[in-house]
Amino acid sequence: MKKPSSIDHYINNSTVSEKWKIITDNKENISQIVVIPAYAEKEMLFSTLTSLAQNDNSSLEGTLILCVINNKKRAATEIKTNNRQTIEYLSALVGKRIFKFAKELNKTLQIIADTRLRIGFIDASSEGHEMLENAGGVGMARKIGMDAALNVIRNCSTSKKIIINLDADTLVQSNYLSSVKNYFTGNIKSAVVAYEHQEPIIPEEMAAIYCYEIFLRYWVLGLKYANSPYAFHSIGSTMSCSADAYLEVRGMNRRDAGEDFYFLNKLAKIGKIGYNKQTCVYPSARPSQRVPFGTGKRIQRFLAGTHDEYLLYNPRIFEILAVWLEIMRTPFNYNESDILTKARLIDPILESFLIKSDFAAVWSRIRKNVKDEKVMIRQFNDWFDGFKTLKLINYMSKEVYAPINMFTAVNEILNKLGMSEHKYGNDPDLEGQKNILQHIRKIT
Repeated sequence: MKKPSSIDHYINNSTVSEKWKIITDNKENISQIVVIPAYAEKEMLFSTLTSLAQNDNSSLEGTLILCVINNKKRAATEIKTNNRQTIEYLSALVGKRIFKFAKELNKTLQIIADTRLRIGFIDASSEGHEMLENAGGVGMARKIGMDAALNVIRNCSTSKKIIINLDADTLVQSNYLSSVKNYFTGNIKSAVVAYEHQEPIIPEEMAAIYCYEIFLRYWVLGLKYANSPYAFHSIGSTMSCSADAYLEVRGMNRRDAGEDFYFLNKLAKIGKIGYNKQTCVYPSARPSQRVPFGTGKRIQRFLAGTHDEYLLYNPRIFEILAVWLEIMRTPFNYNESDILTKARLIDPILESFLIKSDFAAVWSRIRKNVKDEKVMIRQFNDWFDGFKTLKLINYMSKEVYAPINMFTAVNEILNKLGMSEHKYGNDPDLEGQKNILQHIRKIT
């Protein structure tokens, strides 16, 4: 851990945990904490806890599962009722009481109670404890939990202190806790674990999640081809970081959606995001209107049929990005005019974006203040980060290189990566789409 004053400074100036308290029976000897935001998740959360409880006892004994039951004051009555019942069940688990009042969940709760799973929760839901209306959504819920987690594990004697994120509708493997802990060796500051969405029963929902997950993995393949330092999955239920790293990036943001993307974007600037493929998490594939984008929203949109979902970014965009990033790996002798000229030669749309982004002023400032090329490159990557990369790709997609057929795009990017042993048609049936997704899962 960093010197105590670093933690104290964060807790005194940036934490939100002072308003909300952890309810648990024991906070001793905790070296890692799994933070689970839960918003009307009574039907899903306890299945997630059951899957966590199947981990080995030594991992369970050193881990606290911290559920953040949350809503805002103006939340619908059914949301508050669901959360109130969830808190009642969690209170019974923590207090080791009999579950007479939870008829539909008695068996599940008893299974959890019979294991060594250490559970805590934060009430950010009941009257007087709600999240503020303007304080964000799931990002704020994660921040409440992660800030509280930091305050707990600061007192643990072990040097390896880890804060893990999971979602209330996400199942895990039985080696999940030990695998995450063991992954944090050497200089690893943060990591994501492998994921596969749960498979629905209804064919239309199957098609929706296959399509969406191919989209997510294609994004990573494209950035991987471009050698971007931001070529990693940005899914909240896969994230973990050391306590030191959490302090270094000044904690979680409070965003309503996309909080995982922005948090990982910050973590990537202090060290490479690791990819732990020794375990896997299984997010839900259910449709949802809870956030303006993300899995639930995309599944709902697919089922509504309002968009052509079988489109992906034109692979030409990733070619342009690859050449641009290659130039910026040895930029020491180039001034802003040199680089803009090179950008125009790569593609005029790249130059246009850089001009709109005020690149000349940014690069002039970097060159003026930095005399070491490694530091210069790092400062460039801090400016041209995951968010700026996304903006460039969306700009090129909108202005010049329109999206193309999903399976044509997959074929092209695999070919560019030298992974073209499979050739997919442009209109595969549902089984064919599943096969494509399973193949891409192996290489992302």
